[in-house]
Amino acid sequence: MGKRAADTLSGLRYLARASGVAFASWFLLAGVACAQALSVLGVGFPLLSVLLRTVERTAARDLRMSSELLGRPLSAPAPKGRPGSRPYQITGFWRELRWTGMNAVAGLPLGLAVLVPALGAAICVTIPLWWWTLPPGIALTPALYPVDSWPAALAAPVAGLGHLALLGYLAPRLSGLHARLAHRALTSTREARLSARLAEVTTSRTEALEAHGAELRRIERDLHDGTQNRLVAVRMHLGIVERVIDPGQTRALELVRVAQGAAEEALAELREVVRSIYPPILADRGLGSAVASLAARSAVPCRVEAGDLAGIPAAVEATAYFAVAECLTNVAKHGGASRAWVRISADGRTLRVEVGDDGAGGADERAGTGLAGIRRRVAAFDGSTEVASPPGGPTTIRVELPCAC
Repeated sequence: MGKRAADTLSGLRYLARASGVAFASWFLLAGVACAQALSVLGVGFPLLSVLLRTVERTAARDLRMSSELLGRPLSAPAPKGRPGSRPYQITGFWRELRWTGMNAVAGLPLGLAVLVPALGAAICVTIPLWWWTLPPGIALTPALYPVDSWPAALAAPVAGLGHLALLGYLAPRLSGLHARLAHRALTSTREARLSARLAEVTTSRTEALEAHGAELRRIERDLHDGTQNRLVAVRMHLGIVERVIDPGQTRALELVRVAQGAAEEALAELREVVRSIYPPILADRGLGSAVASLAARSAVPCRVEAGDLAGIPAAVEATAYFAVAECLTNVAKHGGASRAWVRISADGRTLRVEVGDDGAGGADERAGTGLAGIRRRVAAFDGSTEVASPPGGPTTIRVELPCAC
């Protein structure tokens, strides 16, 4: 009995809110129609923008209410622009506007269907309190039975039990019907499913980038602090062995020196591997300082302009760093330039890198692996690479990388 009463109260609250929104939907639809008509004259666009945002917020609230009532997980919102600021997704707008029309038609009748027995129960229960204040023949029960005596007034609350029973039967069912209708209208279309899936994939990619960055830093740290230190220790021990061997044992000394040379080469190769996995300067000083260090070592004078680059995933940082390094290497080897520049900026969702020079131009991706390697690295993160290098110059390479910065 307790659960049934809770379901009835929950259904009543839901339908009360849904009926209010349904009533407001009529005015919202009329406003959209009026704003569209005024837009033909060029004066209705501000009003239409406000109304579209209202339609979106109302649909999102209805979806949240229906998901809570049905006990279903709330679907991820479709990644779309806002009216008046970015291009608004037409499919999402029509889905929400269609639901506004459906709610205007269905929400009020469903609300009235439970409002009538609710009012009937309230009248029957309270009749003994006020029937005697009215003129004879005015006080009536919801069944239009006249209440003109105390026996009839005291019998009315008993009849109210029937209205409560009807209310307990209708409220959960009609609220569930409305919630399923809202949930299906707002989430079951192909566009909504694709949008939800796209949001999931975007979230998964962000998590994968963070995990990848953490793994790169771990590998770099393990190689730098573990394997590299052990190779240094091997080289030191070989130096000690060289000092304690009798100078007359030329064969042994020769083998020790060969081992020392091999350890030195292995150490140099390991340092190069560490730098190619995740340059330590990135972890220590960040992307801006790392690129400035590259520019300082460049054979061609290079100017660096870097904005606020905090919070960029490590894997994206590494990709941008290696792209700049490859570009500056190409400038020094093939560009014939007297100066170069690097510009790096981030706007919260995209990291932009631009490398240019005043050289002879004519860069050809098919002539080597440098530019093609940059394009492959960037494409792995769903980024884009643009190469502008007309004969005679200048050469400009632009890279855009999505990031959760």
